[in-house]
Amino acid sequence: QVQLVESGGGLVQAGGSLKLSCAASGRSSSNRAMGWFRQALGKEREFVGNIRWREGTTFYVDSVKGRFTISRDNSKNTVYLQMNSLKADDTAVYYCAASSWFGVPRRPHEYQYWGQGTQVTVSS
Repeated sequence: QVQLVESGGGLVQAGGSLKLSCAASGRSSSNRAMGWFRQALGKEREFVGNIRWREGTTFYVDSVKGRFTISRDNSKNTVYLQMNSLKADDTAVYYCAASSWFGVPRRPHEYQYWGQGTQVTVSS
């Protein structure tokens, strides 16, 4: 069993930055990748990007590429989502999730564990 706790959400003006954290406890040895998703009000959950624990390789969707950066600290079992140049469209509840899949898991069902989510609101 893996428990995930996000933190760092809040209210920021457009063009500003926020850094989200996701602390994993009870980490399973089969937990290979950590993903970030977001869900805006009335919309489906959207994949943002992910990082593989061992290799540190990352993947981002086009809408955040160049603005968001995912990193990890293996010693702390923590993954980060640095968000820069935020836009009003980035407003959503952000979730981190853990996957045992190989490759680049991008769909919600490919992730076995989820955090509770943290609200990010970008004012224009």
